[in-house]
Amino acid sequence: MPIDAGSLHYAVGPAIAGVMLLVLSFFLRWAFASNTPKATKAPSADDGLLTRVATLSRRESALALRAVLSDAGIRSTVRFPAPHRADVLVFPEDAGQARVLASSFTN
Repeated sequence: MPIDAGSLHYAVGPAIAGVMLLVLSFFLRWAFASNTPKATKAPSADDGLLTRVATLSRRESALALRAVLSDAGIRSTVRFPAPHRADVLVFPEDAGQARVLASSFTN
């Protein structure tokens, strides 16, 4: 028994629209996906223009060392790359003096 094409015409339009939506959604997912997965992205070891002069285990100690460096006229920043770890960073031209101050720093 032949199938009357007129009886299925109501299903053809929605089927085509559904297929096109699937194709469009896969294309957009591919087009806007990041190149590297964020969960497996390793922390960057690049300090940029700064030099690490000390690594401390407490946030308060790192901020206290930063205050000592500031009192000596040395610009510095603190980075927290992991829990219970704080790196104190300075510009390379101040690294020598900052290391001397950091080695004598006890807190």
